[in-house]
Order: sequence, then structure tokens, then C-alpha cells
Amino acid sequence: MAAPSFPAGFDFTDPELWEQRSPVEEFALLRRTAPVWWNAQPDETSGGFRDGGFWVVSRHEDIKEISRNADLYSAQRKGAIIRLPNETTPEQMELTGALLVNMDPPKHSKTRRIVSKGFTPRAVEGLRAALTERAARIVHAAKQSGGGDFVQQVACELPLQAIAELLGVPEVDRRKLFDWSNATLNYDDPEYGDTNAAFAEIIGYAWNMAEQRRACPVGDIVSTLVNDGLDGEALGSDEFGFFVVLLAIAGNETTRNAITHGMKAFVDHPEQWARYRAERPKTAADEIVRWATPVNAFQRTATADVELGGARIKAGDRLGLFYSSANFDEDAFTDPFTFDITRDPNPHVGFGGTGAHYCVGANLARLEIDLMFNAIAEVMPDLTELAEPVRLRSGWINGIKSWQVRYE
Repeated sequence: MAAPSFPAGFDFTDPELWEQRSPVEEFALLRRTAPVWWNAQPDETSGGFRDGGFWVVSRHEDIKEISRNADLYSAQRKGAIIRLPNETTPEQMELTGALLVNMDPPKHSKTRRIVSKGFTPRAVEGLRAALTERAARIVHAAKQSGGGDFVQQVACELPLQAIAELLGVPEVDRRKLFDWSNATLNYDDPEYGDTNAAFAEIIGYAWNMAEQRRACPVGDIVSTLVNDGLDGEALGSDEFGFFVVLLAIAGNETTRNAITHGMKAFVDHPEQWARYRAERPKTAADEIVRWATPVNAFQRTATADVELGGARIKAGDRLGLFYSSANFDEDAFTDPFTFDITRDPNPHVGFGGTGAHYCVGANLARLEIDLMFNAIAEVMPDLTELAEPVRLRSGWINGIKSWQVRYE
């Protein structure tokens, strides 16, 4: 089978590419002809890595295999973020090793065990009443405005409120958390602020919160995470700071984008919106996540020479796990380009695939998506599009910055 031919310099992590579109056709070509394909990168466009490039992993089955094998495919060696700012220094890369997504076992196992206390079914269910009320408040306020930016007025609000509620962030500070997370994550887009300054702001804010709860526990999740429980495990103030960075990004930005992409899908597929309004299937949230795939890709680094998908991978090579390709793999899904809110089974990798790095907050994300679309269906079911969404300029986030709509 002939190897795929792309224009010189084509890069699956190019922020300008993702600002315009998702490379659907290119991914389909790779799945058919070269499911593990070498994407060369000159140093000046390597996103801070300067190692010649990375392997694009496009098939569902290969991504699942990599996700299950943390010994052979490390998240720690070069981190999980596939594209960093070009000016990123080795010292800054090393600093990000304190993020859960960039850890390998056994450190990852211990940290995740502590963090998971905040996302038990009981903890998530305990947020339902407050989030239900806030989802209703959000859509009522949006409808009263008549129309505007769906991202700002609707999609961003509930994920932000959920994180703030979980952490006990005062109402007056919640918008700052939103702005900091935007700037920290969206460094490829010139619209946003200073990434390093925003990162430091979140760390400092969370550090102070941890110190306060350690000195005076108040019975909330923060107090639980930073004080020794029955198992004697707790997060240090610095570890808690990095946890909040991850939560503000993974729990806020990704769910916000899933909600926006999901509503856009409903507008484009009105028969699915009619079915949702009539049936409210519990399968809808996972189909929305699959369709949206808020994180295009994470990466792993091979710890030994290995063969995968017909390619010979060398120890030290980076591999990009492109969930945005795997979630539309014809071998894993029946009619993958059909938006079907009753899809079952739905083995999507929108929460990071299987294995140790499966999203710890997946159940909270499902709850937020379910509550948000229920509220929209009840209060403003005839929402209409006024303009196409404005996509985020990012090499690894499938984001929407704004979307003008009318609320009806």
C-alpha cells in the first residue's frame, strides 16, 4: 500500500491547521495506509521539543494498546502535551512533570489515588442539586439576553461553576480562575494573555488555599486532599497547586468545548435534537464527547524499541495519540461520521482511552453535559445559529472561542 503524501511541512499539530479545520481526510488516509506515520518537524516548529518530529498514531486499536502500557509508553519522559510553546526551556518542561497527566507509575498511581477522593460517585452526585440549579440559571439568563456568544454565555459557565463548587472557590474569584485557565492553555492563540504569568497565578492561588485548609480544615474536598486521611496520604501544597492547574484546564476547558461542539452538532442535525428533547437518552453525553473530542491528542514516549502498526519505533521517540482520528475510526465505530445520541456501545477515547490516564473527572463531565443540555432543551429549545463558530488556534485542543447564536 502506497505511503501517504502530504504537502511539505504538513504538521498534525500545526495551530493554524486546527484554527481552520480538523484534518478529517488526512486522518482517514493515515488509518488506511500508514496508521503509525512519522511527522517530521524542524526545530523552529517542533513546539519546544527539537527532536525531529513524532509518530502520528491514528487508529483506535493502537491508541488503546498504548494507553494500556505505561511501562513501554511513558507520559513522563517528554510529557503528555504534544505541542508546547516553541520557546519552552528544558527547565520549564521539567516543571510540568508535577502535573498528573505527565506522571508515570508509581508516582502517578499514588497521586491519582489521592486526587480520586474528589471524584468518587458520592462526591460527584453531591454536586447534582447545586449544578442543576445553576444550569437552569445559566440558560434563563442567556434566553433573557435574546442572543450572543454561546461560549461565554452558556458553555463556559457550568464547568467553571462545577470546579469552583468542588474546590470551594468564592464567587468573587471564579472569573479569575476562568481567565487564568484560558491563558495557561491557549498559548498558541495570540488573543490570550501571558501563559507563564497565568500559570503562576493559579499555582499561587491554590497554594494559599491548601495552606489555609491544612491549618483550618472545613470538611470540604480541599481539606480532604491536603490533610492526612485514614490511609495517611495527602497532597502537599505544591502538589495541590498543580492539581488545580490540571482541574482548571481539563475540567473547565474540555467540558466547555464539548458543550459547544455538542450544541453545534444538534443545530446541524435537528433530527437528533428532536430525539434528545423527546427521549433524553443517557447515551447522549458520550456521543457528544466522541463527536467533539475536546483534546485532539496527547503524547507518549517509547521507553524501548518497539514495532507498532507496521512502524519501527525507537526508544525516545514521541508518539501522538490522536483521539480526534481514533474517535472516527471505521473499524471501531459503525457509521462514525453519523452523530447518533443513542450510539451504544460507544468505545470512544474522548476521555483519554483506557489505562492509568483515563480521565479521573469523566463522571463529573458527563453530569455537566447532561444537566446543561437538559436545561437548554427545557428553556430555549429553538436555539438558532447566526454565524459559524470561531475556532481556537491550538496545536492540541479542539476548541471553539466564540459562537454567535439566537436563544429561542
